[in-house]
Amino acid sequence: MNKKQKKMLVRILIAAAMLAALHFITASGWMRFALYLIPYLIIGYDILFKAVKGVKNRQIFDENFLMSIATVGAIVLAVYEQSGDYTEAVAVMLFYQTGELFQSCAVGKSRRSISDLMDIRPDYANIECGGRLERVDPDEVETGSIIVVRPGEKVPIDGVVVEGASTLNTSALTGESLPRDIKTGDEITSGCINMTGVLKIRIMKKFGESTVSKILDLVENAGSRKSRSENFISKFARIYTPAVCAAALALALLPPLARMIFTGAAAEWSVWIYRALTFLVISCPCALVISIPLSFFAGIGGASRAGVLVKGSNYLEALSQTKIMVFDKTGTLTKGAFEVNGVHHSEMVNSELLEYAALAESASSHPISRSLRLAYGREIDSSRVSDIEEISGNGVTARVDGIEVAAGNDKLMKRLGISFIPCHSAGTIIHMAVGGEYAGHIVISDIIKPNSKAAIASLKTEGIDKIIMLTGDTEKAAVQVGNAIGIDQVYSGLLPSDKVEKVEELLKGKPEKAKLAFVGDGINDAPVLRRADIGIAMGAMGSDAAIEAADVVLMDDDPIKISKAVKISRKCMSIVYQNIIFAIGIKTICLLLGAAGFADMWLAIFADVGVMILAVLNAIRALFVKKL
Repeated sequence: MNKKQKKMLVRILIAAAMLAALHFITASGWMRFALYLIPYLIIGYDILFKAVKGVKNRQIFDENFLMSIATVGAIVLAVYEQSGDYTEAVAVMLFYQTGELFQSCAVGKSRRSISDLMDIRPDYANIECGGRLERVDPDEVETGSIIVVRPGEKVPIDGVVVEGASTLNTSALTGESLPRDIKTGDEITSGCINMTGVLKIRIMKKFGESTVSKILDLVENAGSRKSRSENFISKFARIYTPAVCAAALALALLPPLARMIFTGAAAEWSVWIYRALTFLVISCPCALVISIPLSFFAGIGGASRAGVLVKGSNYLEALSQTKIMVFDKTGTLTKGAFEVNGVHHSEMVNSELLEYAALAESASSHPISRSLRLAYGREIDSSRVSDIEEISGNGVTARVDGIEVAAGNDKLMKRLGISFIPCHSAGTIIHMAVGGEYAGHIVISDIIKPNSKAAIASLKTEGIDKIIMLTGDTEKAAVQVGNAIGIDQVYSGLLPSDKVEKVEELLKGKPEKAKLAFVGDGINDAPVLRRADIGIAMGAMGSDAAIEAADVVLMDDDPIKISKAVKISRKCMSIVYQNIIFAIGIKTICLLLGAAGFADMWLAIFADVGVMILAVLNAIRALFVKKL
């Protein structure tokens, strides 16, 4: 508890003790009134003050006004009737403040849980100066500087490792506890915790432009983008509160006047005023006004714990309504890196053919050449290679250990007059000729991510009606990936502008209330990320374009997180609707009972504080998403 909450707890305990003690004190008249007024003012002075302040500022109709009118009215009624029954007024204020304390503690706990988990803001950066490490503010570190990160410290700014190797804890960014190994030459993202070795890092961005700053800014500003449900509750409260005040006034005046005019009987003013005051306590909209924003806040916080950053509750609500999911291929469903996927029709040992290919391609910087050298896996001995000739659009020829080697596409084989065996696999095909004879071919392709198939299946289980893939890749490669992971429709050979046009077409054809989400790598797909109802950037740790263009940012490249984001959004919205139905339903029933005289102040305080506590407890469930 903070100081304010502790102070409130003390006030509650003192007021409760005094109220209990007054049951054993015999007093009457003005002495009894004065004795009960003491605990009432101890527990309720701030509510009365806020109500008066609201009236002065012409912001009359809020819960402070309702509670003040109801309790002061109950005291005035007791004085008027000379009943001496002030217990209800004090108890109503006491239970209301207890509920407010509980709500304050619950909200504070959820905020601390989120801020503890998102505690990625670095306090300092280590700069080496005169053989010693000097701590400086991360804001003061210039681009190109070298910083030192020791074991147990946070990486303060994005950069590249120039010396050292270590293991990183990325759970605050990705939600995953699996550590990540890093070595010299690797890019490193701010917000990670260095676990083992000492790292020297060359700074690539200023602190204000680094990943940790962008994430913190995103999370802190998420509350400014309200959902339709939150806007509805805000508008509802503005209309609802004056309406119930008018209804309470009508309940206090019209029935006794009607009884007096039409029947000639006594008006029974005290009975109807008591009912009107009970009506006011019941009508207090705390449960809705507090629990609905808290549900979204907890939902966004729970998502951030799982490595899913949502820019606002409006996007969380829209994500729950998604029925069409459109994917980019490269870097989203596939790794986006060429790898040797197979060696076909070779009479040589596979490693031998790969050795010839890697040596022949050793002078090239082409991604295909790099993938061949990576598959070879050993250091290239350039003294074994001579007479390298790169033929544009065909491939290369060279001498390896004095033997003629050719590596390239079918055009190269035709050019050299060598018969080859066509390949029906999707990907880039490297035909090999060794010593003037065809030696087989190597298939190089973009590898499907391990969880892509499971992610698509999970989305279908979640009720996504249509899953589509848009890619600039060839039809053959696109169809193979689509069939392998269960995509419903595949569109290939598309430029970024073509993807936008296709999404426009899909948006026009979708049902009115259904939402379309586009999932991309956030760099080349920024235009289409912005155009979709929901833009989801994945594998975007450190990508400026992703954080700026997308509405939802997944902090690692695991496609299964997309399904998790949908589940989180739907759980959050389910809790929101539960709270709306529960709060309005219980209050409506209690209002009718109060108006009819079947409910007293004790039931009224349950309808207010009890419903609020239950709704807040339910809202906090949105914070817990690990089992989704």
